[in-house]
Amino acid sequence: MKYGMTGLTGLVLSHDQSDKNMPSTTNVKKKKPGTQSKHGRSSKNRKLIIQIPCFNEAETLPIALAALPRKVSGYSHVEWLIIDDGSTDDTVEVARQHGVDHIVQLRHNEGLARGFMAGIEACLKLGAHTIVNTDADNQYDAKSIPDLVRPILEGEAEFVIGARSIRQIEHFSPVKKWLQGLGSWVVRVASRTNVPDAPSGFRAIYWEAALRLNVFSQYTYTLETIIQAGRKNMRIVSVPVGVNEDLRPSRLVKSIRSYVWRSIVTIIRIFLIYRPLKTFMLLSMIFFTAFVLVAGRFLYFFSIGEGDGHIQSLMLAVILATASFLSFSVAVIADLLSVNRALLEDLRQRALRREISSWDLASVQKQSLTKASESTEG
Repeated sequence: MKYGMTGLTGLVLSHDQSDKNMPSTTNVKKKKPGTQSKHGRSSKNRKLIIQIPCFNEAETLPIALAALPRKVSGYSHVEWLIIDDGSTDDTVEVARQHGVDHIVQLRHNEGLARGFMAGIEACLKLGAHTIVNTDADNQYDAKSIPDLVRPILEGEAEFVIGARSIRQIEHFSPVKKWLQGLGSWVVRVASRTNVPDAPSGFRAIYWEAALRLNVFSQYTYTLETIIQAGRKNMRIVSVPVGVNEDLRPSRLVKSIRSYVWRSIVTIIRIFLIYRPLKTFMLLSMIFFTAFVLVAGRFLYFFSIGEGDGHIQSLMLAVILATASFLSFSVAVIADLLSVNRALLEDLRQRALRREISSWDLASVQKQSLTKASESTEG
């Protein structure tokens, strides 16, 4: 049965959901992991949803789905969800044939990051207590899923990253291994966390933590979500996970040159978005230090009567001073904008929480009506 998902660019297809309008309700009170009392999130009725972003994955998706579990200790329900990111092959049909419970379809290819967030929103509205994200190319060993969700079930973490042994992965080139390490280092600095494998897409997220995530990048979500989680004081842990053999070349790494370039752009963008004040203040100090040195050189020659021959130094000093002032100004403006972004994120979270509450209430009402109907018939 098909129904629309408000706030998404696509649709979720399901065999057990209603098409009826969902009533509104009040905000959900925040509780610790494992204690939420809403449908699919109580300690006795936890729902785990495993989501897989897909773009033309008809060949590898059956292999990935065959490895996924239908039962995981600590959960009463385990469901599968795929995000079809504008696929032009038979990805959706293959998913249906292999028992996928929910399908989010985007109208066109919007990128991995957008697909990831569309899946997160869908999982939240479907009542997920925990969301596990994995890849359609079967890169990650699904047998590691119980280890991945255990810290959440035990209340030790809200965000769990599956850490691969990068150095032992044979199909990763030396350049890619080095960039993976660099990306992890950047994330550790920007997020104030200790995540050894930040680019890993194999992760488990508690529903309250997922509610607070918002990805700005269209390229990838892996680094940005960890930085957000760290800066929002979520409890993050890493657990070692296994990997499988490479089934196809990476879609994100079309060539080493493009991968290096995109990695550099992503790293710079991370610092500009999440540490704008320190980034631009550092840039301002560099320009100011250069200004002091160049201006000091000019003043020295001017004091001994040779200033006429060093006008170029004076011009360069003026340029450096201007650059320092502009960088300082941008630092202040960027810091103010970051406050505005935080307010907008809070508004988005409140709106999404109300939507989720509406879906939860409607699901409970539907179950109550079903039980009442069965009792009447009995």
